Order: sequence, then C-alpha cells, then structure tokens
Amino acid sequence: MPQIIVDKNKCIGCGSCYAMYPELFAADADGKSKVISSDYQTHGYNKEEIIAVCPVSAISVKD
Repeated sequence: MPQIIVDKNKCIGCGSCYAMYPELFAADADGKSKVISSDYQTHGYNKEEIIAVCPVSAISVKD
C-alpha cells in the first residue's frame, strides 16, 4: 500500500494539500499538514499531482 509522507520540517502550513485533497490531508494542531489517508488511488488522484501541490516540496509518496 502506498504511503504519503509530509516532512514537518519543510511544511509551512499553507494548506494547499488539504484544500485540494481533503480526503488525504488535514491540518494538525500547529496548522501544518498531517496525512489522514494514504489511499490516494481510491480517490482517483495521481501521486505526481499530490507531490506537486506543495510549494516547498514537503510531500513525498512511497509506493
């Protein structure tokens, strides 16, 4: 199963990921992104688009 990873050191809390992919991401207590589901394929998303939505390259996907 794929795994979406957010690098908390890079994340600036801009909200792009959870605005575009609310089934996969949410804001944590610090306003930074947290992964709530790595099952992006079920929702019809592709990993390149998910990675590209982050302006600081804090998102990676391991298949």
